[in-house]
Amino acid sequence: MADERFAAAALPLLGLMARALGWRPDEFWSATPADVAAALGSWREGDAAAAVDRMELAAMMEQFPDG
Repeated sequence: MADERFAAAALPLLGLMARALGWRPDEFWSATPADVAAALGSWREGDAAAAVDRMELAAMMEQFPDG
């Protein structure tokens, strides 16, 4: 029963992540709460410190390549 409530509560967030960030369902369900918070955190008003600039992104991409 608890799993059904969680899934029902997660569906709107899945829709938001799909529309806003292009996440597919498997990406959403494999993400941790910290992943979701990090992805949406920079959208909070006045939270410019959470944003990653182009140089930081390039450094992370080099350090953690996809393939």
